[in-house]
Amino acid sequence: MNQERKESSKDKSNKGKQPAPKKPKFNIYWVYGLLAILFIAMQFMNFGGGDPEEISWEKFHTDILLNNEVEKIIVVNGEFAEVFIKEDFLKKDKHESVREGYRGRPHEGPHYIFSIGSIDVLEQRMQRTYEQQEHVERIPVQFETRKDWASDILSWLLPIGLLIAFWIFIMRRMAGGGGGGGGQIFNIGKSKAQLFDKDIHVSVNFKDVAGLEEAKVEIMEIVDFLKNPSKYTKLGGKIPKGVLLVGPPGTGKTLLARAVAGEAQVPFFSMSGSDFVEMFVGVGASRVRDLFKQAKSKAPCIIFIDEIDAVGRARGKANFSGANDERENTLNQLLTEMDGFASNQGVIILAATNRADVLDKALLRAGRFDRQIHVEMPDLKERQEIFGVHTKSLKVDNQSVSEEFLARQTPGFSGADIANVCNEAALIASRRNKEKIEKQDFLDAIDRIIGGLEKKNKIISKAEKNIIAYHEAGHAAVSWLLKHAHPLIKVTIVPRGKALGAAWYLPEERQITTYEQMFEEITATLGGRASEEIMFGEISTGALNDLEKVTKQAHAMVTYYGLNKTIGNLSYYDSTGQNEYSFTKPYSEKTAQVIDEEISKIVEKAYTKARNILIENKKELEALAQRLLEKEVIFKEDVEEIFGKRPFDEEAESAKENETPKMADNNKSTDNSPKASEESDKNNAKADSKSTGSEAPDKGFNENHKPEKQSNNTDTTQDSQKEL
Repeated sequence: MNQERKESSKDKSNKGKQPAPKKPKFNIYWVYGLLAILFIAMQFMNFGGGDPEEISWEKFHTDILLNNEVEKIIVVNGEFAEVFIKEDFLKKDKHESVREGYRGRPHEGPHYIFSIGSIDVLEQRMQRTYEQQEHVERIPVQFETRKDWASDILSWLLPIGLLIAFWIFIMRRMAGGGGGGGGQIFNIGKSKAQLFDKDIHVSVNFKDVAGLEEAKVEIMEIVDFLKNPSKYTKLGGKIPKGVLLVGPPGTGKTLLARAVAGEAQVPFFSMSGSDFVEMFVGVGASRVRDLFKQAKSKAPCIIFIDEIDAVGRARGKANFSGANDERENTLNQLLTEMDGFASNQGVIILAATNRADVLDKALLRAGRFDRQIHVEMPDLKERQEIFGVHTKSLKVDNQSVSEEFLARQTPGFSGADIANVCNEAALIASRRNKEKIEKQDFLDAIDRIIGGLEKKNKIISKAEKNIIAYHEAGHAAVSWLLKHAHPLIKVTIVPRGKALGAAWYLPEERQITTYEQMFEEITATLGGRASEEIMFGEISTGALNDLEKVTKQAHAMVTYYGLNKTIGNLSYYDSTGQNEYSFTKPYSEKTAQVIDEEISKIVEKAYTKARNILIENKKELEALAQRLLEKEVIFKEDVEEIFGKRPFDEEAESAKENETPKMADNNKSTDNSPKASEESDKNNAKADSKSTGSEAPDKGFNENHKPEKQSNNTDTTQDSQKEL
């Protein structure tokens, strides 16, 4: 007991003390460097005397030799001669520069040196001097052969040393010693996962994740299991081995994983699926092994693999070369590590993807990914919460801006889109030198994101402007007079992005869509081309975007949704993605011909209906087009003034008042239709008639017309990208 008290008291006393700073490690390379510097410095130091002065033969002959001042001459290596001056003559002023040696000591010599050319030349010159000048004393000449060992050693050691140094540098770089990490050649098989633990903490938590309530409940349960395992294990429960986050891009899958890293008090490994892919054979499998080896050493822990479809794509697909696929080897190793022969206790796999349909079935089975959490597009309430998170750091004018209003203006927007809206609004307000971000700034930001940058200075001829005005007026008129068309917000002929004009709508957020609703949306989309034909007697290329959308929507009606009587209750949509790389179609050539005919019938029937509506309301169409030419941008009030109040709005309001919450089961049954969750449990997004002057359109039609890639109600009436 006493020992325990002492230890506890030591712990308490040590808590207040800061850890001592770590001493730098001793490196032997510093010793080598100092020795090399010392060795080189010694070569430039002369401890015996000063350096001899180099002179020419003429000066030596005239000033020194003829005056009998030379004591001796030493010829070194047959190249130069060292001249030693007699001690008595060193006192002369002309020898002042060579009189003193190192640190003021007398210079012992040699005092001068000169180049001799060759020994024969020197002997001839000296002999000639003796013959011509008899008073010159004969000087003893010595010959020496010297070797500069330092120069010789450096001459062959320096290149070798440079090669060795270069080799060490390359080896250290390849081994990761130069800061390259696991991507170097000797560490290429090492995992590149980033580790978050108690030393490296993530600031994001579940409070920063708005919406996604159902997903957060399941994720938080796993985090709670790691914190309080006894709560679950006492009933015999086991922690899920893997959790797969599935959802469209921008819905917050990675953000949710970051929140897990911030909340979980266990090591968190994070990496991307593409980090396993490398050009070298066996690297991916080696990295998987190393990742799980590290994770097991730190268990319990969480491994997060973002974009797992990069490595988890179903085997046997797209392997046209016939050779062994390295990605398949990596997947096989991943499957083995997740649930193979060896136990993998305490390691939870968290993965994210927006292409769950292409993942291998063995990867999705229970025991590997026990849970699949669908992260869907946010509904009205969730968008309101997301706006609340992103506007916290912004200076917003709370009197004119409400989160509910912004949420109603952005149906179909993901969390990433909403973050972009808030950022664009802040930039627009800053550009206008405002102190706070106002309502109009947010609406302009929404328009900017959906339609692109406004181009008021684009040169358009008067004839083209007329065509654009009547085209957009045709869209507005037909959609106003159809029951199931989306409510109109505004129409503009100001170029924006690639579009020369646009009709903007605020769609109702539906769970299911009927044949009549889809047909009338196609009709409203074709109203622009029908207006051109009625008013000008000819059609233009401006309806390209419209035709593309209605063709895809009609194709979906016939081949995916079973909304055609001739084809019947058949769907050729493959939700598993097995036929993605197939060169064959799931129907015969005869059926393909029938499908083409039925698609054409639907489009032509809708076009005829649009023409008839516009012919019956030709005067109103002309009035609307003229007002559009005059103002360039018209709103719901302008259309209501010309066509009268839309009767369908009143019916919708009365139906909404009498509506009871009994739609859950019916809506649930359509979960397999295109992005059913994108339009879940949402209120009518129809805007207030007093504030529609600057409201934004719906998010628009997705170019990829596969059911899982488009909205549930296949909203194709968005004309923000209508090219003219």
